[in-house]
Amino acid sequence: RKSNERPSSPKKPQFLSQHHSRDKSWTNPGPIRQTVILYYHPETIMFLPKNETANSEVRAAEQARREGYSRIELWVTEAIPTEIRRGITVSVQEVQCGDPDCSPIDTAIAIMFPSGGRGMLGMPMESKDVSKEALLDVFPTVLVLEAWFRGEDAEWPPMDDDDEADSGPRPRLRFEIGQRVRCRVGPDPVTGWAQGRVVQIWYREPSWPANSWAPYKIELEDGRNIFAPGDVDQIVREA
Repeated sequence: RKSNERPSSPKKPQFLSQHHSRDKSWTNPGPIRQTVILYYHPETIMFLPKNETANSEVRAAEQARREGYSRIELWVTEAIPTEIRRGITVSVQEVQCGDPDCSPIDTAIAIMFPSGGRGMLGMPMESKDVSKEALLDVFPTVLVLEAWFRGEDAEWPPMDDDDEADSGPRPRLRFEIGQRVRCRVGPDPVTGWAQGRVVQIWYREPSWPANSWAPYKIELEDGRNIFAPGDVDQIVREA
């Protein structure tokens, strides 16, 4: 018995180039050999591995930096006496030094207490290179930490008579003198902020080591004067 069904037409070949086309009508893309040559273009083969290598190096450097930050934050927290440790905020960041005689990248560590007391210390190396022993060698004494805990000013490191302020060029900051800002003054991410205004940029205390600066000195609305140890949104932001 003859079937009334019409024989189906042969399926049209599928090519890689057709998959990316929005035109639903089929056109012969030409010999498959041409498509293969286009897909494996020599420049493409040479470019992709190089780009991937560069991206991999960037990711590895960022991962090492973050791991260094985490280690330092842990060591700093552990080094602070238990009775005054609650509620502290530890901020770690790498900063570039404009002085050709110093380390090109320093690690700045800020310790902030709920009372508003705070201090800063620097390490002349990248965060990934900071060891626990090196950190503890320059760590503030218990008396200094207790003063910061009470909201008092305390010199650290101790002042040297021959310590001179560096007058070299420094990077441009986000805020200017007189500009209103919000400052991190406590551990709570919502309530631990206070309003104030910038009264000085590149603030420095005589007791700080050479080439150590705080980006801002800020006068809070309650009359207190504090310094922002870093020009990042986690510490100071626009009001």
